Amino acid sequence: MPREIITLQLGQCGNQIGFEFWKQLCAEHGISPEGIVEEFATEGTDRKDVFFYQADDEHYIPRAVLLDLEPRVIHSILNSPYAKLYNPENIYLSEHGGGAGNNWASGFSQGEKIHEDIFDIIDREADGSDSLEVNTDCPFPMQGFVLCHSIAGGTGSGLGSYLLERLNDRYPKKLVQTYSVFPNQDEMSDVVVQPYNSLLTLKRLTQNADCVVVLDNTALNRIATDRLHIQNPSFSQINQLVSTIMSASTTTLRYPGYMNNDLIGLIASLIPTPRLHFLMTGYTPLTTDQSVASVRKTTVLDVMRRLLQPKNVMVSTGRDRQTNHCYIAILNIIQGEVDPTQVHKSLQRIRERKLANFIPWGPASIQVALSRKSPYLPSAHRVSGLMMANHTSISSLFESSCQQYDKLRKREAFLEQFRKEDIFKENFDELDTSREVVQELIDEYHAATRPDYISWGTQEQ
Repeated sequence: MPREIITLQLGQCGNQIGFEFWKQLCAEHGISPEGIVEEFATEGTDRKDVFFYQADDEHYIPRAVLLDLEPRVIHSILNSPYAKLYNPENIYLSEHGGGAGNNWASGFSQGEKIHEDIFDIIDREADGSDSLEVNTDCPFPMQGFVLCHSIAGGTGSGLGSYLLERLNDRYPKKLVQTYSVFPNQDEMSDVVVQPYNSLLTLKRLTQNADCVVVLDNTALNRIATDRLHIQNPSFSQINQLVSTIMSASTTTLRYPGYMNNDLIGLIASLIPTPRLHFLMTGYTPLTTDQSVASVRKTTVLDVMRRLLQPKNVMVSTGRDRQTNHCYIAILNIIQGEVDPTQVHKSLQRIRERKLANFIPWGPASIQVALSRKSPYLPSAHRVSGLMMANHTSISSLFESSCQQYDKLRKREAFLEQFRKEDIFKENFDELDTSREVVQELIDEYHAATRPDYISWGTQEQ
């Protein structure tokens, strides 16, 4: 029995990566842009209903809610070949359409004003999930929510933060996973308050999400340039890279095997302690439409070894990654024709050669989930792999967010934009609290590299 996942797409970035994700899912499941199963798609062993539901007229409709405070991106989706795919009742555009002006405080405040309209849509979608319909004690209830957003702008960060808090209150037993896009550190941002937006959102991602898949634009741009040889990667090329990661990370849910076939299984294997729930991903082999496959032969060992190379990891971390940091857990999702004995041999080889450095306070947890490839998509490679890893070096990303924040906060720069909103009318305590929460997160990631981490946090009491 399927366990449904509801996808929430927020703001410009969230809706753009969400759009690419649904395009990819349609292609993999043999669903046309109008939501109709293609004639050639006769193999019925996939689970479409985790992410789609069937309307009365047999159309497949994404379990997605599209939210934005300005209309441009959603209008472009509604003018695309995929316009008929979505349920129009699940699209929410704010009435004045003025957006959040890249201001977290504006997005958060607008969330407070419009939350009833938004939760009408989310509640209806959750209540419509088959497994909630049958009875309230159903053993396979809706699994939870996947939120797609950026942490740097106004809507994805501010409205996203507001929704994360409310989802916890309203659905306390449901999992909340996010795909969170972090800004490109190599470029000057045109959003001057980006460091404030990022830190305020990071507080909510730390306290209100169960799992955060970090999509780091710095690393994604580097991979597009160095590995895919694209000179100036466009947003749509980066978003295609993101949709590859998103769809690969959900293959075990959509082509179920004997393990990791639900969200809790995926998360439980990667997140042994609740606060350290920020994951990085790696993918191989990487190819684009134009490029000819540069990897000649893909074996399981080859794929698993490549996944451990920093150049294939989609988060840019510091140079001390190898020396001062370690893996907390790894899940490799291997797609394609794979002999399970090869997996066992590859794991042995990785352990013998110490290709991955693990935490000193727990087991060296490398899990491998085998998954089928979509029968409807041609593939240049026999085997491809996605790594989802919990690695302590992700703290360097939070450290650079804090450094940028500190520079602005010290000068009290650009704070007047925030003062207009109720949450900052009296003072800026919310900013300072967020900074403390993120610092505690950084400290805990550093503590996790040491053998005494198990007793961490008890000494301070």
